[in-house]
Amino acid sequence: MTKPDTNENTLVVGFPSNGLVGTFSISYLIHYLKMNQIEEIEVPELPSTLFVEGGEILGPIRAYSKKNIFVIISDVPFNQYLAERFALAVHEFCKKYVIKKIVMISGMETINQQKDTSKIYGLVSHPSLENVLYNNKIMKFLDGSIFGTDAAIISVFRKTKIPVLVLYAECHPFFPDPEASIMAIVTLAKILDIQIDTKEIQSRIDKLRIQHRNLMEQTIRALQEQQEKQTRAPQIYR
Repeated sequence: MTKPDTNENTLVVGFPSNGLVGTFSISYLIHYLKMNQIEEIEVPELPSTLFVEGGEILGPIRAYSKKNIFVIISDVPFNQYLAERFALAVHEFCKKYVIKKIVMISGMETINQQKDTSKIYGLVSHPSLENVLYNNKIMKFLDGSIFGTDAAIISVFRKTKIPVLVLYAECHPFFPDPEASIMAIVTLAKILDIQIDTKEIQSRIDKLRIQHRNLMEQTIRALQEQQEKQTRAPQIYR
């Protein structure tokens, strides 16, 4: 197997999902790599929301970059309607910055509470990324159905030439799960061929759980609303 081209522009996407895995993972990536904010992402009809951090006003959906790595992070969960608009906004971003592949990080609900045996699964939208799963020993997500923001992004990019790799980390569905996020960060670092030390996030696990309880509650409500629109309970969120 040939090693993937690490010089091409790669976009990493994270948003509130099960266990807040995407939110924790992408936030830490931005912090650790000292990435620079390059713009805010506009999503039509998204309710007006702003965050203040260290006296700085931030929009809810932001884009960052460092060399050839680009990041889009959302601090707000989406309903089904907004998820589709978010996916289209991500596509416009990819065209603007000539993105060649996307890595999306999300959480997979599990009844397994043994953190030392939690797993990462991968799903790719195009065969060109199969070797990334193989080279990094990532188990392939084989059965189930997907809804919400994950499905919206995959659906949009399946119709394009930009392949998507989704990393699903087994996590607790109802509580912030920084441990699952650490597992996702380590796997992401291998895919991007970069070095990331997770000691800082490991030292803040309990604080992160407390700080993000409200966001977890909002995310659960959004996921439940999306799931009610499905005819069958998706395996990855059961």
